[in-house]
Amino acid sequence: MIKAQRGTKDIFGDEIYTWQWILDNAKKVFQNACFSEIKTPIFEATELFARGVGDSTDIVNKEMYTFSVGGADKDSSSITLRPENTAGVVRAFIEHNIFRQSPPQKFWYFGPMFRYERPQAGRQRQFHQIGVEMFGIKEPTADAEVILAAVNFLKSVGLGDLEVELNTLGCPKCKNDYRNSIKEALKPHLNELCDDCKMRYEKNPLRILDCKNENCQKIFELPEIKEIIYKDYVCEECSNHFSELLGYLDSLNIKYSRNKLLVRGLDYYNRTVFEIKSSALGSQSAVCGGGRYDGLVEMLGGQATPAVGFAMGVERLYTLVDKINPKKIDYYIVSTDINETMKLAQKLRDNNLVVDFDMQKRKFSKQLEKASKVAKYALILGEDEIKEGFYSVKNLETGEQVKVNSFNELIK
Repeated sequence: MIKAQRGTKDIFGDEIYTWQWILDNAKKVFQNACFSEIKTPIFEATELFARGVGDSTDIVNKEMYTFSVGGADKDSSSITLRPENTAGVVRAFIEHNIFRQSPPQKFWYFGPMFRYERPQAGRQRQFHQIGVEMFGIKEPTADAEVILAAVNFLKSVGLGDLEVELNTLGCPKCKNDYRNSIKEALKPHLNELCDDCKMRYEKNPLRILDCKNENCQKIFELPEIKEIIYKDYVCEECSNHFSELLGYLDSLNIKYSRNKLLVRGLDYYNRTVFEIKSSALGSQSAVCGGGRYDGLVEMLGGQATPAVGFAMGVERLYTLVDKINPKKIDYYIVSTDINETMKLAQKLRDNNLVVDFDMQKRKFSKQLEKASKVAKYALILGEDEIKEGFYSVKNLETGEQVKVNSFNELIK
């Protein structure tokens, strides 16, 4: 038997209702905040991710699904299944001259991403993300608006006790000064770092702070290292940007905390970086991450454009939210007259009701048993109902059954 590939998952049955509900909430919350949906291809030129995500990241070095296309009679090229969607949205922003429109340009998206990593609970090789991207606003109001959109969405799917954990990496100069200081401080401990962090030390030492290795974590707690990590390297302009953002979060009653170890895993971030955590499972877990990436549009060939956004994994969300009752059917028609049943089902569906019926001509008892599992109401159409022109409607939650004399009463 051929099975789904490791790290992929079929989504169907009761589970799909919760997925649809999550997506419906995303659409409502983001469109209410004037984010329009964007859909980009699931594969792009490999160069887009190598330049945009950064060749020092684990994503580019270890996790991308990359393919060579073309043959001897064609120009060969390299394409990659998208491991994240910010780079693709930026590519679309540049390619379609969206930057010429009046700012802000606000987008939200949903779709599959692909990373070759060890599958585990809530993490697959083909996974799905919901995210937003905003272009054109350099002020911290944009940071606050994006964080607020994320918080509102998470609340809409029932996640409470949210806390925003955030940090500022500063502008390129601030970030470079901080990077050099971290590198100098860690130099005496280079041999004690894990193998991944030894590579990061040369390419992007700030990413060492994102390491979860126990030995690396102990090094961060050394007094001389801790002093460097927690020293403030940001310039006055970047400091003011961060302070203004915190003021907006205060006014919006959004709970937050500062985490100097938070750098996020992608090279393009500058100034604000954040994660949103929920205690839905009893201990705080990150359900969303994002930040500002003011240099990415220009890096990928566009005009210098400030930008900020976030992404969250839907598989992770699914493990945290309450599952939706799959009883989505309004009426399940119970009858032995298949012709009348099909005609009635179509009339009800024409009035935007969700209706199903038995196509095997089984006994009433079997039909009622099926109705009790999938529907809110059983719509009984027996000989008496057909002959006298009425309907019997049974509430499958309470067991109450009533007589309904007209079709219009059914569709109210």
